[in-house]
Amino acid sequence: MSGEDVGAGVRETAPGSRVRLRPRGGADIFDLALVGRTAVVERVEEDMEGGVHLVVALDDDPGRDLGPYNQLGHRFFVRPDEVEPLPGEAPSRKVLVAGIGNVFHGDDGFGVEVVRRLRTRPQPPGVDVVDFGIRGIDLMYALGDGYEAAVLVDAAERGHAPGTVSLVEPGPDDFGGVAVDAHGLDPAQVLRLARDNGPVPPRILLVACEPSARTTDATWEMRLSAPVGAAVEEAAGMVERLLAEEFTQELAQEGAGG
Repeated sequence: MSGEDVGAGVRETAPGSRVRLRPRGGADIFDLALVGRTAVVERVEEDMEGGVHLVVALDDDPGRDLGPYNQLGHRFFVRPDEVEPLPGEAPSRKVLVAGIGNVFHGDDGFGVEVVRRLRTRPQPPGVDVVDFGIRGIDLMYALGDGYEAAVLVDAAERGHAPGTVSLVEPGPDDFGGVAVDAHGLDPAQVLRLARDNGPVPPRILLVACEPSARTTDATWEMRLSAPVGAAVEEAAGMVERLLAEEFTQELAQEGAGG
């Protein structure tokens, strides 16, 4: 397949596109088990040698609801010439809602609990609600996946009473070059690194909750304190209002203008 053909294939298989898998010559027995299966393209990636790969999730994978960033074993890497694009336009990936936190550190698990609640409710088309936990690298890559907006949900010390929920919009000065720990997740660090790596959503918001104790302390408590636990529903409602009132109208206007 020529470079021109590869480029055309990638354009036809943008994130969100549905494809049928067609492994080519040299496929092993595991690849052959994928022949004819349908999948959704999660990402388009380029390796160190310039090769293009599609990251896909199978339609009938029982673990697919875990989310593409939760389990590496539920994602498959194929070449553009190993898929057959299926009819239909790729759905727009409008908003990413990301739950952040360590569930083993008490109130630091606030963001995870909020997105767990949101995932039990219907959300507008084009909205992905994902539990990232402490996977900073996964969130960094997700911020470069073409979303038009992102809402991060996390516990954050801002000097308020425990359980206070607030909405924060990071400014340009909050981006800069810093390293990020792959086994930890500081939203400010992840945002800076994502910005250094390429385009990020034009709008990023943080729904923050004041913890009862410092989130940097290893409490080893797998439950939220009473005031923070009571704030979960308030934060979930705030996210849903943003999606329904602000982002939905804003993105609809952008689409009409384009």
